[in-house]
Amino acid sequence: MHRMAQATTGDTSLASIGDSEFDRDTTVVPRSGVTGVYDAELSAGWTIIRAVNGGYLLAILGRALADALPHPDPFSITAHYLTASRPGPAVVRTDVARTGRTLSTGQASLFQTAEDGTEVERIRVVASYGDLDALPDDARTSAVPPAIPPYEHCFGPQDGPAPVPGSSAITDRLALRLDPSTCGWALGKPSGKGEMRAWFGLADGRDHDPLSLLLAVDALPPTAFELGLSGWVPTVELTVHVRRRPAPGPLRVSITTRNLAGGFLEEDAEVWDSEDRLVAQSRQLARALLG
Repeated sequence: MHRMAQATTGDTSLASIGDSEFDRDTTVVPRSGVTGVYDAELSAGWTIIRAVNGGYLLAILGRALADALPHPDPFSITAHYLTASRPGPAVVRTDVARTGRTLSTGQASLFQTAEDGTEVERIRVVASYGDLDALPDDARTSAVPPAIPPYEHCFGPQDGPAPVPGSSAITDRLALRLDPSTCGWALGKPSGKGEMRAWFGLADGRDHDPLSLLLAVDALPPTAFELGLSGWVPTVELTVHVRRRPAPGPLRVSITTRNLAGGFLEEDAEVWDSEDRLVAQSRQLARALLG
């Protein structure tokens, strides 16, 4: 998450789909002569205040693992956020734990160099990869898509209060339209319910894929807004399950928090595609700085 809650308002690039901003900014470049090591540049375009968004970071690690493992798609990926990432150069180091016929498992860590010259680990990930296109179409689920008003009846950044200075970088890269019933925080009247719902897309119109789903689960304003909290809401751990390759068109994202205790809260997210299919689920644990 790494979001601020305001109760007011030579080598070959591995960018995989076209030349969208998301692809360019999640590019990882294999380091010559070193297996499993990739160089990346964390873009300031995916920050809130000065913190790099956790879903964007997860997509960078996910792209590196897609190259390091024999299977193309993340099925399950768990990240522990160890220290705050900042825009600038980074190194991703991957390790293959196991390869199988249908699933492969690996781990990856993202490092940056601190001002004193020491290397600092920012994120550590363990993931299982497979091939989404090889899965049978046999969905049996009691889950239902979230009830969100039509896109044109939902609120975008232009409909809210003036943004906090320096906070709008990531919103410029997203086509995000919030359900009005989860926007009480923007009027200084949070509902007290831990809910956030929105239509989600990329501003440049890029179609979604498994990597953009890793961003989608962590790109909405935090549910802490509607709980009436303010301050930083940093992610401790985030697990994402990718269930299907999304159909073209905007996604619907629903996030809920049921328990805030001991200064920590959980966020459970569901992502639905334009064909009413549940394409991703996630849970994260985050700190709620009550002061």
